[in-house]
Amino acid sequence: MPEPTYRKKLIEVDLPLDEINAESKREKSIRHGHPSTLHLWWARRPLAACRAVIFASMVDDPSSVPEEFPTKAEQDEERERLHGLIKQLVIWENTNNEQLINEARYEIARSVGRSRGETAPTDPAEVLKYLGDNTLPIYDPFAGGGSIPLEVQRLGLRAVASDLNPVAVLINKALIELPPKFANQPPVNPDADPMGMTIGKGKRTKKVAWQSAAGLADDVRYYGQWMRDRAFDRIGHLYPRAELPDGTEATVITWLWARTIPCPNPACGIDMPLLRTFQISRRKGSQRWIKPIVDSQTNAVTFAIQDNDTGVPSGTADRKGVTCVGCGNHSPLSYVRDQGKRGHMREQMTAMILAENRTKQYLPASDTQANAASQAVPPFVPTGSLPQQTTRPFTYGITEWHQLFTTRQLIALSTLSSLVFEAREKMLEDGAPPSYVSVVSTYLALAVSRSAAGYTRFGRWDTSRDGVTSIFARQRIGMVWDFAEANPFSTGTQNWSSQVEWIARVVSQLPTISNEGEVHSADASTTIHAENGPVIVTDPPYYDNIDYADLSDFFYVWLRPLLRDTYPDLFAAILTPKEEEMIAQRHRFDQPREHFEALLNKTLRLIRGRCSPEFPSSIFYAYKQREEERDGITSTGWDTVLTALVSTGFRIIGTWPVRTELANRANSLGANSLASSVVLVCRPRSDDAPSATRREFFDALEKELPAALDHLTRDSHIAPVDLAQAAIGPGMEIYSRFGSVETISGEPVTVREALSAINQAIADYDERQQGELDAVTRFCLDWLRQHDYGEGGFGEAEVLSQAKNVSIDTMDSNGLLESQAGRVRLRVMDEYDYQQIPLQLSAWEGCLRIGWHLSGAEDARTISGAAEVVQRMGSDAHSIERLARILYNHYDRKRDSANAVLYNSIVIEWPEIMRQADEPAQGQMFR
Repeated sequence: MPEPTYRKKLIEVDLPLDEINAESKREKSIRHGHPSTLHLWWARRPLAACRAVIFASMVDDPSSVPEEFPTKAEQDEERERLHGLIKQLVIWENTNNEQLINEARYEIARSVGRSRGETAPTDPAEVLKYLGDNTLPIYDPFAGGGSIPLEVQRLGLRAVASDLNPVAVLINKALIELPPKFANQPPVNPDADPMGMTIGKGKRTKKVAWQSAAGLADDVRYYGQWMRDRAFDRIGHLYPRAELPDGTEATVITWLWARTIPCPNPACGIDMPLLRTFQISRRKGSQRWIKPIVDSQTNAVTFAIQDNDTGVPSGTADRKGVTCVGCGNHSPLSYVRDQGKRGHMREQMTAMILAENRTKQYLPASDTQANAASQAVPPFVPTGSLPQQTTRPFTYGITEWHQLFTTRQLIALSTLSSLVFEAREKMLEDGAPPSYVSVVSTYLALAVSRSAAGYTRFGRWDTSRDGVTSIFARQRIGMVWDFAEANPFSTGTQNWSSQVEWIARVVSQLPTISNEGEVHSADASTTIHAENGPVIVTDPPYYDNIDYADLSDFFYVWLRPLLRDTYPDLFAAILTPKEEEMIAQRHRFDQPREHFEALLNKTLRLIRGRCSPEFPSSIFYAYKQREEERDGITSTGWDTVLTALVSTGFRIIGTWPVRTELANRANSLGANSLASSVVLVCRPRSDDAPSATRREFFDALEKELPAALDHLTRDSHIAPVDLAQAAIGPGMEIYSRFGSVETISGEPVTVREALSAINQAIADYDERQQGELDAVTRFCLDWLRQHDYGEGGFGEAEVLSQAKNVSIDTMDSNGLLESQAGRVRLRVMDEYDYQQIPLQLSAWEGCLRIGWHLSGAEDARTISGAAEVVQRMGSDAHSIERLARILYNHYDRKRDSANAVLYNSIVIEWPEIMRQADEPAQGQMFR
């Protein structure tokens, strides 16, 4: 086939995947200022992965620039330099590193200039203008939580985003569209100094001009505090302070409640508290639990605070049912549900957590506090029915949106909502222009929406950190027996001031010195909001994983009254759009798979017809293992997206596993799981691409895939745990380059059949790799597969050793195996002598010795010990890494996570092992 006329981009050749994945995972633990804390959205892609993918999609791979890098060595050196830049870019602490970001922007501009026959400018301001004037927009038609558009904008490119869901559109506007309009402007609130802001701490404080979106963030804080003060004046009496045992008072930060139902035992009849646990604090030095006390005269249940020294009994409720604390009667879950539907499920306060002078105290509930929680009537309640299939409370008789909140929570949220409108008037009085007032009000409305997730009767009390969790601890609304009610006027978790501060911190760190972004409300299957051949980087819905529309209605019912006038097109409907949503949900569609496939195909055809031929399209997609069977053929959502891409005219150039659930380092690997998503790198296939027979496809796989796997394992250094997904790329590139692949009888070869052929080709490659190992290692591998580290007969071992041309006696004397009494077994790594390294090592012994050093065993020397083994192996050392990959696959197939993790770690650490082996400490001697 003719060579492509475009320049290959870095993402089509190689990525520093280990560093991208490590930072993507680390990002999950970063909170303050992280854009994900602006507002909840489900299944956001890590910013680190998005930034790396966007950069690598725009920058030329050195192999496609022979005029500057004519030799492979020069190309490798330049690629390594670009990888070094990506490794720095993905680190969260470098997110707003101006020098680094400018360097990344210049590299993109440099590649754009090459394609145009121009020399890109070097001055940062001119580079930014050049990118705005000369680069195609990068478009995400499924913008969701905004990770991709935000990173497009951070890299100085033109971001265009759209989504069907109005909550997602609002989040994207708040991230990329609104802040740049007010960059470097001072705040309007009367407490701010228009001449500048104070930065630094202590004696190092100084005043500088208002920068980036700091002024906007300052106004969000000021008017958020203004709302808090007025809300407290109006409803503060509903949140009374509690009396301590010494007669003083303290602020309650959280009230703990338990749902109750009547005990069915006629001789008992108490209101049974439903508690998943009696524990209320596991924090060191403050372990506490609540002990139920039943008054036999009144049948009332009260609670006393206990410390852990007295022992903590099990809770009363679980997935099987509930046990009565009065009589011990056990009732099934069906009875609990029935009582809920009959309206007999009530609530009882069990305990209070108080804080004064940074000291927490735990008190039992009081009638005064319980009565204060239901003294008034909320002025506003969200109306409408809960989505039955995605909210577990529905099966317990909780069927309306307002039932997710207590009376006091509804009053708090209603009061804060009304104060958003009053804050608008206050801002106008302070001299703010109407356009700016709308922007600040948008962030205040998001604070109300954010608070709604924390102010519900479905937030759990986290006993390990003494905090209230969101209603969305999972990607659905689950049933909760006992819940925590946060005080919005306290300093505890979920308080109103902290909700505002979360948002203000994000706003202050958003990129504003960049090209402005644009956000649209659109159905991706019918409307593409980017002209002139955009570059596509997107993250479409994941088949049937998440009910985005149903879940986001929780926020929509609070946001709509606040922002309907500001964004009339977004909030015109009563609830979010459902029928056009691209998900495969049985409860919504008669033919969910067909619905998903039809919309996905329509969208991809639109993208295929509009996307840039100069740049690859990159699509994040969840790698989901659950399978379903239709017409006798097993299929998955993963197959669906691959099939849709190929059938709509795309070539799949590469697949990069993005891992956010697994740390790939030896000391932190605890499980052996698949990547959480895979980035599919695609280009439009030529309209006149030739067809191929099944045999021609298989021949092409056999001819081309081994070299591609060599590149992935030896040059790109893909970890074994990621190789299966990464190898799909070159395999599918062969399959998707053809207009069609058919059998001799004219039947199409499906994507599933192609994947099966690719997997077989990978297995054949592994077999060939084993054939290149030394004879002793091949013997040990075969013995391991038959007997693991157990015993086998000497005669069987003798036959195998003769086939491999090795000696049982020699391997016994070298300590690789034990042969006695007619039985033979391999020695485990703990039995090796680590005081000295033999003069000659097989790959088998070298691999096990390195594994021991990386295993954390006592006296093991980690990388330095492994490097000594490599030095002894000399030029044969790379056979150790090859063997580690084979052993990983062996244990992965056996689902032995511990050993799979160990051999994966050898490959992960191999570059550092080799580096230390090449640079031994002066005077280092083998022992």
